[in-house]
Amino acid sequence: MGRCGVGYALRVTVFDLVAVHLRYIRFVTSAQMLRVEQRDGCWRLAGPAADRFGVVDEFLGYLADRNYSPRTVRAYAFDLLAFVRWLVVDGLDLDGVGTDVLLRFMTHCRTAAHPGRPGGNVYSIVDGRNAGFAPATINRRLAAVSALFGFRQMRDPAATNPVPRGRQARRAAAGERSGLLAHLAKPRPRSPLRVREPRRLPRGLDRAEAKALLASFRTDRDRAIAGLMLFSGLRSAEVLGLQVSDVDIPRGWVRVVGKGDKERRVPLDVDVAGLVQTYLLVERPDTGSRALFVVAKGEHRGQPLTAAGLRTIFRYHRLRADVPAGHPHALRHSFGTALAEAGVDLAVLQALMGHDHVDSSAAYIHLAPAHVRASYDAARARQRAQ
Repeated sequence: MGRCGVGYALRVTVFDLVAVHLRYIRFVTSAQMLRVEQRDGCWRLAGPAADRFGVVDEFLGYLADRNYSPRTVRAYAFDLLAFVRWLVVDGLDLDGVGTDVLLRFMTHCRTAAHPGRPGGNVYSIVDGRNAGFAPATINRRLAAVSALFGFRQMRDPAATNPVPRGRQARRAAAGERSGLLAHLAKPRPRSPLRVREPRRLPRGLDRAEAKALLASFRTDRDRAIAGLMLFSGLRSAEVLGLQVSDVDIPRGWVRVVGKGDKERRVPLDVDVAGLVQTYLLVERPDTGSRALFVVAKGEHRGQPLTAAGLRTIFRYHRLRADVPAGHPHALRHSFGTALAEAGVDLAVLQALMGHDHVDSSAAYIHLAPAHVRASYDAARARQRAQ
C-alpha cells in the first residue's frame, strides 16, 4: 500500500474514532438530561430520551394506584432513573435488556465513581470502599428493576423477564400470612441478582450521648420531636406525619400511621406531652396546616416540616453536641434497646415499635448488653449448680 493508501486508512480510522466519540458524548448528554419530575402528583421521566421508556411512567403510576407510600414511589423513580440513564449511555432499550445486561449494571453500580468517595488507592475507614454504591443501595436499585420487568410481564405476558429466578424466600409476604387462606400461602422465589449485604446491628445512643443531644436543642418543637423518637420509638416519617389531632395529651397516647398505612397507638411520655403542649400554645405559628410540626420561621413559616428540614436540624445539633451518631433513627434504636434491657415482652416490643415481623424486634434483644449479660450469668449459675 502506498503513502496515499496509508494516509487514507489513517484518516478513516481517525474519522471513525471521532464519530464514535461524538456518538458517546451524545448518549452521555442525553442521559444527563434525563430526569424525573413530579407532575399532577405522579412521578414521571422527563428529558430527550424519556419517550423510549414509557413503561417506567406506567409502572410508577401503577405503584401510586396501589396506594404505595409517596416516599416509596419517589425512591423507585430515582432508582429507575439511574438504570435508564445507564441504558442510554450504553445505547440500549428495555427490549434489549437480558441477564447479562443486568449483571453489567450491577458491576457498574459496584465500581462507579461518585461524590463522597476517595477513589484511587484511598479506601474509606468506615466501610472499606473507595468507589461504588453501598450494597443496600445496589440491592434497592435491582429490586426496582426487577419490579419494573415484573410489571411489564404482567401487562404483556409475551414479554420476557430478564431477572433470573432464584431459591424461595424463607417466609411469605406480610399480607399473605393472615386471612382465611393464609395456610395456602407459599414463599415467593427470590432473585439471585443481589449483592451480599453485611449484617450489622443498629447502634443506639448511650445515656451520655442522648443527654448531650437533647440538651443541645433550643426549642420545644425540636425537643418534642426528639422525645417522640427517644421515648415513644417513632420513625422520622411517623413524626413528620403526625397531625395535631393525633396527640391525646390528657390521656397520654399518640396515634401513629406507620409503614404501609398501618395504624398503632403508642404511649406518650409525661415530659414529652408537656413539651408538645407548650409547643402548641407558645411556639407553633398560626397556620391552616393540620400537621403537628411546622416550620417556625422563614419564607416557609407555617408549612409542614419536611424530611430535609428534619435532617438539617439533626445535622446541626449533632455537630453542636459533638455526638456524631446522633441521627434520628439512632434515638429509635435507643428506645428499643432500653425496652429490651427492661425485660419488656417481645410481643409488646413489636407492637410499640410497629414491626411487621417479630424477627425485627428480636434484634433489640441482641442489642441490649445488660439483658444479654444477665441471661448469660443466669445460665452459668445454673451450670455451676449442676
